[in-house]
Amino acid sequence: MKDRIRVREDRLLSKGWSELRSVTFDYHRRDGDWQTMTREVYDRGHGAVILPYDPVRGTVLLIRQFRYAAYVAGYTTPMIEAVAGLLDDTSPEETIRREAEEEAGCRIGEARKVFEAFMSPGSVTERLTFFVAPYSAADRVGAGGGLVAEGEDIEVLEPTLDEALAMVADGRIVDAKTIMLLQYAKLNGLVG
Repeated sequence: MKDRIRVREDRLLSKGWSELRSVTFDYHRRDGDWQTMTREVYDRGHGAVILPYDPVRGTVLLIRQFRYAAYVAGYTTPMIEAVAGLLDDTSPEETIRREAEEEAGCRIGEARKVFEAFMSPGSVTERLTFFVAPYSAADRVGAGGGLVAEGEDIEVLEPTLDEALAMVADGRIVDAKTIMLLQYAKLNGLVG
């Protein structure tokens, strides 16, 4: 692809929690023509997400928290999600271990990477690494809830996998990363 893209201009529009850039580039199309395009690119770093599952009780650990961007888009209730976090300066596995304990009060044992995915590649650079890990009631080492300093106010949920999938079907779970992991768990028989 390097030979098919020529960047003309790359402007920083905003830099806060993340970066927003406007990039104008020439793209060499498959038909041989060059086309000039401008795209806004949102860079918030990469992340990791995990679905802890209890194969004996048939439950999964999820969290519920307020998401301002979803609220602005018309979703007026807190989001039900899998535990996730930005990598910062840590590996994906270190990230999910830290976040599972902070957000869900669960110490993760053997985590298994299942895939990586771009969630919105048309404008967002973030790539997520997806994990699953078994857990039991004994692995619940705290209340969870997240970090107040990071603006987190998290409720921990422990539905069965079937209950969680019913929440997807009726619209209570609308978070893509969570839906992907719940479907992975069902397709791969992670819980009985």
